Amino acid sequence: MKTFGEVKTVCVGIIGSGTMGHAHFQAWTALGVQVFLFSQDLASAEQLAQGTAATVCPSMDELLAQVDIVDVCVPTFAHREVVELAARAGRHVVCEKPLALSLEDGAAMVAACEAAGVRLFVAMVLRFFPQYRAAYNLVKEGQVGSPQVLRLKRVSSPPYGGTSWYSDESRSGGMVLDLMLHDIDYALWCAGDVERVYSKVNVVGPRQYAQAVLTHRSGAISLIESGWAYPQGMFRTSLDIAGSTGVIEWTSDAPPTVRSYLQAKSERVQGVGLPSGGAAEDPFTLEMRHVMNALRSGTPFDVTPREAMVALEVALAVKTSARTGVPVVLGESA
Repeated sequence: MKTFGEVKTVCVGIIGSGTMGHAHFQAWTALGVQVFLFSQDLASAEQLAQGTAATVCPSMDELLAQVDIVDVCVPTFAHREVVELAARAGRHVVCEKPLALSLEDGAAMVAACEAAGVRLFVAMVLRFFPQYRAAYNLVKEGQVGSPQVLRLKRVSSPPYGGTSWYSDESRSGGMVLDLMLHDIDYALWCAGDVERVYSKVNVVGPRQYAQAVLTHRSGAISLIESGWAYPQGMFRTSLDIAGSTGVIEWTSDAPPTVRSYLQAKSERVQGVGLPSGGAAEDPFTLEMRHVMNALRSGTPFDVTPREAMVALEVALAVKTSARTGVPVVLGESA
């Protein structure tokens, strides 16, 4: 496979043309790379490429033959199959979060990339939102002492009004794996590994609301609230990190705001709420620029496969605790 130093233009193949396919397409296009698209919904891919230099491929094999990086934006239940195909083709992989629906599938995907000698980046975009990055940097610089209590909140309306594959837990992992996972990963990033999880999840039709308590090995505690329970069009987030010598607070309800927007398939169909960072460059573009720079320079990704696996393990523990009503104690590998 060609190295990036041997090609003038990096070619990226996006597989999937749904909400995340759109978001990643806009990011890669902003970076000036050559984009190829493949989707089971060919009309959607052609509409996405319209007016751009992107090329729509009639098959996944044709896309794999022309690209350096494969960006996997298919529904979660299909992640393993597509990542393994990309790895066998010798292509570096970007995979939208969550990595997989199970630890078994996630481990197989990581192993496939390692065996093929390609790199795997799991797209935990929250780490690239300026407010969250700034708070993380303050924590790591010791500006608030050691983290003691983290309170994280992320709530929106049900994706597509609760009528899409997102509402099928066997295909998406449900709200915990799709939405709460952002803040689980962020809590792990800031306060380290978790040894105990306790949670409650309320479900009424397509609406879900979860509360989870993570006890970190460092002694810190993270309190996370997440829900697909708000009215159509709403997306709210907040963070509150109390350290031994200071506190960091931010909410999307106060300036600088995180504006919310919806990407819908039509005027009549509710889309998936995505936050906008309000920065000069959107977080998805920052994320993909990081991927490009890391691949060019050979430096580590900000999100390692191990970190993605740990976040998945904790998210699955949240679901188990909610189902059983008892705390889940994680093993030494968590």
